[in-house]
Amino acid sequence: MTDAIILAPMEGLADAPMRDILTRIGGIDRCVSEFIRVTDGPLNQGTIRRIVPESQSDWKTAAGVPVHPQLLGSDPDWMGHNAALLARLGAPVVDLNFGCPAKTVNRHRGGATLLREPDTLYQIVTAVRAALPPGIPVTAKMRLGFSDTSQALECASALASAGAAEIAVHARTREQGYKPPADWEWLARIRQTVAVPVVANGDVTDLASYQRIVQVSGCTQVMIGRGLVACPDLALRIRQLEQGGGQALSWAALHPWLLDFYAQVRERVVDRHVAGRLKQWLVMLANHYPEARLLFDRIRRQTCPEVVQGMLLEGLNQAA
Repeated sequence: MTDAIILAPMEGLADAPMRDILTRIGGIDRCVSEFIRVTDGPLNQGTIRRIVPESQSDWKTAAGVPVHPQLLGSDPDWMGHNAALLARLGAPVVDLNFGCPAKTVNRHRGGATLLREPDTLYQIVTAVRAALPPGIPVTAKMRLGFSDTSQALECASALASAGAAEIAVHARTREQGYKPPADWEWLARIRQTVAVPVVANGDVTDLASYQRIVQVSGCTQVMIGRGLVACPDLALRIRQLEQGGGQALSWAALHPWLLDFYAQVRERVVDRHVAGRLKQWLVMLANHYPEARLLFDRIRRQTCPEVVQGMLLEGLNQAA
C-alpha cells in the first residue's frame, strides 16, 4: 500500500483553488505549494500569504490536508534566511525546488539548472537545514539532470547528505520537459543510493500507471501532478483500489466542483485572466471527460467572467 499520495507543485496550475478542490474530492495526503521565488533579499509575508493562503489556516487546505511551502532560489544564505521565516510562520516542512524546467527560471539560476552544480545543491540544503529548528524537515524535488542523467546519483546524494529528509524525483531531465516516457527505473537506482525516502513522480495518469510506477521504482510514496488535475478523483480511486475498488467521479458530480473552482479563481485573479484558468483546466479534463471538451468549445472565445459564469450554470443544469 502507498504510504502517501502527494499533489505535486505546479506553477500556474496547482494553485490554492486547485489544491482546495482536489483535496476535498479526496485521496491526497499532502500538497507541495507552487514555488516561492527567493532572490537576494527577504521574502515579503504578503507574497507568502498570496501563494500559500493555507499559511493562515495552520498550513492546511479546507479538507485538512497539509500544504508544504516550496522555495526556489540559488543563494544558500537567502534560502536559509527565508526558510527560517517560513518556520516562524508555522510551516511544518520546507521544500526546495531543484526541478523546475522553465527557461526563465533556469536563466536566473533557479530550478533544474542547479542540477549541473551538485555542490551548490549541497550548500543550499545545508544552509536551509541549519536555519530551521530541528523539528522542521527539509525536503527537495529534483529531476534526473539538466541535459542528461550523468549526475543524477551525485545530485541525490548531495541533497541527502546535506540534510534533506525526503527527495521527490521527477523521472525526466530538464531537456526532456514533459515528453513521455518518464524513466522510472532511475527512481529505483536513486532509492538504492540514498538513505532517505524517495518519492516517485512522472507520468502517473491513471490506475495502471500508478501501479506500474510503484512496481518499477519500489517507492511507497507517489507524487502526482497533471494526472490529478486531468482526473480529479485519481487519488481517491487509488485509495479505493487498495480497498477493493470504487466508482469513478461522473461529469455530473464533477460539475459543481468546476463552479466552486471558478468562484475561488474570481476572488484571486484579475478579470482578464479568470476565464483562462477555467479553460486551462477544461482542456486537461477533456482527456477523461468528453463533456469538458464540449464546454470548452462553448466558452473558448468568451473572456467576460459573468458570461462564462452563466454558461457554467447552464452546463450544471444540463449535467443534472
